Amino acid sequence: MERKTKISAEEGKQDLLITREFELPVNLLFKAHVDADILEQWMSHEYGTAKVLKLESRKHGGWEYQTTDAQGNVVFSANGVFHEYVPNRKITRTFEMQNSPFDVQLEFLEFEHLTDDTSRLTMHTIYRTQELRDQMLKLPFEYGINMAHNRLQDVVSKLSNITYHDKAK
Repeated sequence: MERKTKISAEEGKQDLLITREFELPVNLLFKAHVDADILEQWMSHEYGTAKVLKLESRKHGGWEYQTTDAQGNVVFSANGVFHEYVPNRKITRTFEMQNSPFDVQLEFLEFEHLTDDTSRLTMHTIYRTQELRDQMLKLPFEYGINMAHNRLQDVVSKLSNITYHDKAK
């Protein structure tokens, strides 16, 4: 299966550039990142259920997510703060994983309108050191973000079709 989410990691640098084009209008792509119900749907997968514990979608607002396995054990937990929040355009936030060797990351998310039905997400993630970035790349990070973005596309497409059909009635 083609990996539609592209990751660029330049040698000698401590950042990643992640890009993905979606068959979604930019407002729905943005909403998928700031609406707790939608986030939980696309962040959940066959191995676990995602829960949004906190989501203050505004400048200086905080966020916290966690994923649990089938037995209810927390397997992933992350949190951060929104530093810039421009609806349908950009989010600047910190990202900190709990119980991991990684320091806080700084993420710049840009949402770009391409056509009425397509958009692009560009994520620029900065790590404290090149070694931490390289350590992240040794994990199944690329596979995981591709699968998450595929679920985002599927979940939001279905939601937008339901909304469209409801409005048409």
